[in-house]
Amino acid sequence: MDASRFSAYDRLLNRISTQAAQVGVIGLGYVGLPLAIAVARAGFRVFGFDIEAQKVESLNSGQSYIEAVTSTALAGHVASGRFRATADFAELSTCDIIIICVPTPLTKNREPDLSFVRNTTGIIAKHLRPGHLVVLESTTYPGTTDDVIKPILEETGLQSKIDFFLGFSPEREDPGNRNFEVATIPKVVAGDGIEAATLVQAFYQGVVKTVVPVSSTATAEAVKLTENIFRSVNIALVNELKVVLGAMGIDIWEVVDAAKSKPFGYMPFYPGPGLGGHCVPIDPFYLTWKAREYELPTRFIELAAEINTAMPRHVVDELAKALDRRCGKALSRSRILIIGLAYKKNVPDIRESPSLRLIELIEEWGGKAEFHDPHVPEIPITREHMAIRGRRSLELTEAVVKDFDAVVVATDHDAIDYQSIADHALLIVDTRNVFGRLGLLRDTVVKA
Repeated sequence: MDASRFSAYDRLLNRISTQAAQVGVIGLGYVGLPLAIAVARAGFRVFGFDIEAQKVESLNSGQSYIEAVTSTALAGHVASGRFRATADFAELSTCDIIIICVPTPLTKNREPDLSFVRNTTGIIAKHLRPGHLVVLESTTYPGTTDDVIKPILEETGLQSKIDFFLGFSPEREDPGNRNFEVATIPKVVAGDGIEAATLVQAFYQGVVKTVVPVSSTATAEAVKLTENIFRSVNIALVNELKVVLGAMGIDIWEVVDAAKSKPFGYMPFYPGPGLGGHCVPIDPFYLTWKAREYELPTRFIELAAEINTAMPRHVVDELAKALDRRCGKALSRSRILIIGLAYKKNVPDIRESPSLRLIELIEEWGGKAEFHDPHVPEIPITREHMAIRGRRSLELTEAVVKDFDAVVVATDHDAIDYQSIADHALLIVDTRNVFGRLGLLRDTVVKA
């Protein structure tokens, strides 16, 4: 083994074991900020890097914009010097470990958009030095760490496994899940070579309770895709069953609740108005794109995506039918109140939310849509829904509910007065079975 290679590895391993290693986390969103605070809580000094000056200023003043990180906890780490946010990427040179937590969206053609990963890696390359450990956490297709990250870093003349170390560890954030946090979610880890794998494993063992090492970075990348494809396929199955069984007059929610009484061979998934979040609606396409390189079809995965993508339109179709049959009114002349803009309950996250698509589809029909969400006061700027940006959440009062021709429950937040909606709405289209769960079924409630 080359002596300089061994000494760099040995020195970094010692700095990790003594918590002397300084850690840089690039991208302070739903993944990066909770990770940065977990690392700081574990005893490491953390630099949080972000290009948005407003985020940096907010964090350094102890104000968190992510529900998973309380302002009290953040302020404590800022005061102790364990965490500091910065937009000065030159400070990467002072870090021993650099973790990439940037978005990996899709293009308009449903192909991987690795521009954030590439640009971030290019910035790291400008400050790369011998002994650095660089870890990608952003979800991506198998081979990204080896085929995209490594070549950009090696353009500096430094080589992976010799001068610096490279790894991958997929994020597993679940916004709104109060049963798990970064430190208690098992962490899959892998490295480019034995030394990198050992360093990545040693670092995360100091941050989380359970580390799950796998044989290669490509395997670790495939793990995350498999997790999300599993969810996508099973949600598509119950969404399709919802449509089929609904035509037969059978309640899919009753079927699933009865089926889950089986103590083996079954796991419950529930239907909804469509998929949301950064992972499940997007990640399967990373694998289908990569599979084309091998001339292999991914029919099952693509079919699931097709079914889930069609759900908002199915909901609007059911809404139009209910308005016609129960109220004698066309959707084109109706005002609709959407309950819940976030993609899942009790969070402010609207990424890929089907509620945004519901609003657009209703207005394509000629109707008018407004929304109420206790966690989302205003529709922010998004790349795909610019026409509805800036709309504000309405106050949920008896008068407001009565003023709409129909209420569509798209996200079943706990902080909603469903009793009031049940008592005063002219028509309710429930995509989450919240009224059934709460025993508030009325003749005005239609499940969709």
